Amino acid sequence: MTSITQDAATIQGQARFFHHLYGGISAAALRCALELDIAGIINRHQGPITLSQIAHGIGSSSLDVDSLSRLMRFLVHQQIFDQQESEEKPLYSLNECSKFLLKDARNTLSSLTMMITDPLIFSPFYKLSQSIEEGGIAAFKTYGVSTWDMFASNPEAHKGFNDAMACSTMLNINVIMSNYDFSTLKGTLVDVGGGVGVTLNEIVIKYPHLKGINFDMPDVVSSAPAYEGVTHVGGDMFTAIPQGDSFFIKTILHNWGDDKCVQVLKNCRESMTGRTGKVIIADIVLSPTGTGDDVFDEARIGMDILMLTYFDGGKERTEVEWKRILEEAGFLRYSVIKIPTTVSIIEAYIE
Repeated sequence: MTSITQDAATIQGQARFFHHLYGGISAAALRCALELDIAGIINRHQGPITLSQIAHGIGSSSLDVDSLSRLMRFLVHQQIFDQQESEEKPLYSLNECSKFLLKDARNTLSSLTMMITDPLIFSPFYKLSQSIEEGGIAAFKTYGVSTWDMFASNPEAHKGFNDAMACSTMLNINVIMSNYDFSTLKGTLVDVGGGVGVTLNEIVIKYPHLKGINFDMPDVVSSAPAYEGVTHVGGDMFTAIPQGDSFFIKTILHNWGDDKCVQVLKNCRESMTGRTGKVIIADIVLSPTGTGDDVFDEARIGMDILMLTYFDGGKERTEVEWKRILEEAGFLRYSVIKIPTTVSIIEAYIE
């Protein structure tokens, strides 16, 4: 019988292929852990616990303990939870990854996980090849309408999206506030596409000398809570933006094509009360080759595929691409500040 010897490169290639092929199982397991509240059960015990204690915390009379054991084995292998051996039974504990599954934590990513793994939200990826071959947007081919219109007609999906964006915002704003100094700003700061004002409220609390204007669509700001030092204004950022000394745009421009981004930036420039203000953009800056040695590079390049799938013209941009739209909008000087999260800070100046 002839033996076939695989060289090391082939074996590595096969292993890498299987890693990607079964990659979706990790996302499904994260969702399963969330639905069973495994992280919450462990956290409430305030220390490592056994499988039977997790099972008791789930509280189902018909729970399949063997299935739970296999799920935990997978989650430990993926380094989502930690396991330590004891004299009697394995003990499971939280680590820095599983802490993001805690639903009530300030930095939770639970809502983002539920949205990304929702069957309705994921379904456009099955139309991605068709959209590449024929043109058009995979989401439109799936829903029959744009992603935004789908959300408008589906309150449950829209709520899931808003919850996901809120938890993503909270995570990013914590990093931004720790790594960017807003104290040099003066007068009024306008948050363009600021949702219900969570981000701007955090900024104004820390920098009370600033007056905040939270600007978003009328139906969004109509449900925004009152914040001291923040005024909610409804409108269309493609038409006009309220006057301010500086402008903050966080993870908004990546939803739109270059022409739309240029229009928003031009509107900011026209509404800037002086020539010494700036536009502060918090958004992804891709490495030129799409890969790099930053721990968040894989997430950034993955986000670009999300934009490709869901939004007409939406994309993540390299610094060269950001420079092009900034200059077209009349911002001739800019700087990029890297911070330890997926987004970077881009400061854009008229002069």
